[in-house]
Amino acid sequence: MKHPINPFTHAIRNGEKQIGLWVSMASEISADIVATSGYDWVVIDMEHSPNELPTVLAQLNVFESSDATPIVRPAWNDTVVVKRLLDIGTPGLLFPMVQSVEEAEAAVRATRYPPRGVRGVAGATRATRYGRCKDYFDRVEEETTVIVQLETRQALDQAEAIAAVDGVHGVFFGPADIAADLGLLGKPMSAEVWDLILPIAETLSKSGVPCGTLVLDAAKAAELLNGSFTFVACGLDSALLAKSVDQQLADVKSGL
Repeated sequence: MKHPINPFTHAIRNGEKQIGLWVSMASEISADIVATSGYDWVVIDMEHSPNELPTVLAQLNVFESSDATPIVRPAWNDTVVVKRLLDIGTPGLLFPMVQSVEEAEAAVRATRYPPRGVRGVAGATRATRYGRCKDYFDRVEEETTVIVQLETRQALDQAEAIAAVDGVHGVFFGPADIAADLGLLGKPMSAEVWDLILPIAETLSKSGVPCGTLVLDAAKAAELLNGSFTFVACGLDSALLAKSVDQQLADVKSGL
């Protein structure tokens, strides 16, 4: 048995545009609904959702039979949590609130075995198909996506240096937290936020660094993908459900 190819890692490396969705409801049923909808990638979120290791594992099992690559965002840049996520077969990680080159380097080290990193070694895990995947140790580093999330002005000021860290596959901009850092809490689509993000994304893109983000607007997502961004999540499962049920109720009431 061979280690599977991670299509998302290779797609963003080759500059192929990837459309994603945030998955935050901690439910394998909602994940199953998303899995066959045609997205290229999804983020199973642990930072701002009630997901824990068992719910992440259940959702990884769901996405394994789909064409969408699941990327897990841990709650923090935590070496122990990353080790456990990789052992259950997480294909890629989105590290939140990376503020410096040193923190980016720590994120990469958490995904690497010694001597290149600090990941503990276990044999019979889901990641290795319980020891059946004989080339796992040879190929996991190449296939595991490592994305770092920039969420403050401090991080943006160091974007090029952070992106240049060996082992980082892409940079993800967090407009909500950038807005908060600028004193614009709750206004992630403000011009001031994107006036900061877009020139940096363009610079990184020109140097071959894949850039990504999350926006809750399909038109904006398409605009970004037509520009300097390689991977963009265009919605959040819970927000889409809330919007849909509210609209359904409003439509019925309007006919009464």
